Amino acid sequence: MDLSPEELQHLSIKGILRESTSIPKYSPKTFYLITLTLIFPLSFAILSHSLFTQPTLARINTYPQSQTQHQWTFLLIFNFFYLTFLFAFSLLSTAAVVFTVASLYTSKPVSFSSTISAIPLVFKRLFVTFIWVSLLIFLVALLVAIDLQNVGLALFSLVVIFVLFLVVHVYMTALWHLASVVSVLEPVYGFAAMKKSYELLKGKTFMACAMVFVYLALCGVISGVFGKVVVRGGEDHGVFTRIVVGGFLVGVLVVVNLVGLLVQSVFYYVCKSFHHQEIDKSALHDHLGGYLGEYVPLKSSIQMENFDI
Repeated sequence: MDLSPEELQHLSIKGILRESTSIPKYSPKTFYLITLTLIFPLSFAILSHSLFTQPTLARINTYPQSQTQHQWTFLLIFNFFYLTFLFAFSLLSTAAVVFTVASLYTSKPVSFSSTISAIPLVFKRLFVTFIWVSLLIFLVALLVAIDLQNVGLALFSLVVIFVLFLVVHVYMTALWHLASVVSVLEPVYGFAAMKKSYELLKGKTFMACAMVFVYLALCGVISGVFGKVVVRGGEDHGVFTRIVVGGFLVGVLVVVNLVGLLVQSVFYYVCKSFHHQEIDKSALHDHLGGYLGEYVPLKSSIQMENFDI
């Protein structure tokens, strides 16, 4: 990512995508290992969830209600561990990619071992930010709670839910992704990172929401095809076909998730340049070194604020 601040601030979505997909070539081994150990398990877990829950739900619908307690218990326990795994690997993948991209940006030596060493401290900051975002989403959901027993209100609620998805859910996802990058690259996290993310999104909100919407749509299409062919396609497709299609779709989702993480990293630098906030590479270099236990000079603790470029 050798673009100047002037070039970064004017990047289109196509330009951001082009820059993002070119990053792995600067450290192919590191990104290969990140993909294999973090992004692949995450992508496989996202798609394979229904493979385990679908048979259980089918048995619940078949058995008498008095005989389904064991099935419901299994389903609840499985979903608890599944969501924990999903949450952990999502944050781990974000931490690894954002840290690695920033290291390349500051010409810091990059290796898979250094990335893994930095993850524990980065993970803590991302976790706090995630909790704040989740709390905000929960509060928003409470505000749109409506009595669905009234037909008129029920129809109104459908419109509200649709708007909520397009406007609030997509925006909150964009805010969360950018806040995650801020949590790694700046000395703020949690609510402060959300506030900084909100400021950075100004002027780039439509672009951010468009990219998030496309990402969510791609994930939805992949999950839908996987469910139709692999999970519920036993009568129409053979085992070999389902295995091949399933493996292909997992591979596609791996690429989508990797590119998505790279895009959110590049988008951070685009937003910083758009708001004329100079990124002090030496300070960022030292800040990243702090995750590895390196000596951090006082200058690296300052937050990079507005400078005219």
